[in-house]
Amino acid sequence: MECQECHNRTATLHFTQVINGNKTEVHVCEKCAHEKGYMTYPDDGYSLHNLLTGLFNFDVPSMESPQNTPYKQKEDLQCPQCGMTFTEFKRVGKFGCAECYHAFSDRLDSIFRRVHSGNTRHNGKIPQRKGGDLQTKKQIESHKEELQRLIKNEAFEEAAKVRDKIKELENQKRGENS
Repeated sequence: MECQECHNRTATLHFTQVINGNKTEVHVCEKCAHEKGYMTYPDDGYSLHNLLTGLFNFDVPSMESPQNTPYKQKEDLQCPQCGMTFTEFKRVGKFGCAECYHAFSDRLDSIFRRVHSGNTRHNGKIPQRKGGDLQTKKQIESHKEELQRLIKNEAFEEAAKVRDKIKELENQKRGENS
């Protein structure tokens, strides 16, 4: 496929942009991508750190044309314990202390969704052979959350079924521990 900009070189970079449901695809060579500003990276290459911190920088307005960006500049939050700012966190990609998580909590869900494929909670993996008890505990917790939701929505018949599942899992767990 040839570059859509210069029509001379082979397109090696393919960008897809979706804005308000409108999908735009651009196919350009590396030289045109740099010239047209489709991508920029340091002279020493593009590292994993650049990639991960790039995921955090999604809400920073463009310096070249701040009036054309749909994002508003947010007041920079600061951790009361270590003094790290949210901008610094996005640049570094690490928290300064445990309190940073609480200080920046309002802005973290969207970052976690981007990094963890849409999830905001890390569940981890449990080996089946060793983690039977842990898996049962997780299932019970999940069912209890579902039970609370069903009770709140007054879906009592479904709630009774979930309650029975919880009792069955708890009895099964007690039988394994005996």
